[in-house]
Amino acid sequence: MPSYSDADGSGACGTGLDKREARRCALAAREALPQAERERLSAALCARALELPELDAAATVMLFASIRSEPDTLPLVDWVLRSGRALCLPRILAPRRMAAFRVRDLAADLTPGTWRIPEPREGLPEVAPETIDLVFVPGSAFDEQGRRCGYGGGFYDNFLVRTRPGTPRAALAFEVQLVPHIVCEPHDLPVSIIVTERRVIRPEQE
Repeated sequence: MPSYSDADGSGACGTGLDKREARRCALAAREALPQAERERLSAALCARALELPELDAAATVMLFASIRSEPDTLPLVDWVLRSGRALCLPRILAPRRMAAFRVRDLAADLTPGTWRIPEPREGLPEVAPETIDLVFVPGSAFDEQGRRCGYGGGFYDNFLVRTRPGTPRAALAFEVQLVPHIVCEPHDLPVSIIVTERRVIRPEQE
């Protein structure tokens, strides 16, 4: 089981964290991982994600381009492209609004977007949310019940509600990003799968 320890070693992330505290605690722990360790954990995490039966069954996969201390999604992106599946990535369109666009060539199709996050360039075909079979979701903190804390923009909550009912939502997170319990709001959508470097968690949703 994860230790839920704070990055500075001064104590543990407590239970019943609001989203602001969960985000602060988990991001501090993630940022504290040495670069070499983060690369090793990312590789292990991606190897587990590649074994998901939901990925094997998906024809259209939504991923995200990782930034800063996030798990490196490039191995997953490369695998989806090489497998012949349809790959889409998000592009921010307006406050709290994003859309998914088909990507076929990373070098040609991605450009620095909002906050310098690599995004699909203008002119690529938009992918309707209801046609996506599996969504890989970023986030700052998660708990083992599938509750998610993003980065505060609300983009994924507004997008995911438009996908087909039952579409798998898989979080990619290091174990240090897991906290005991996140206090969420009604509009906060949980994830159905959490992939870490150690395990795959399948929360039992109410």
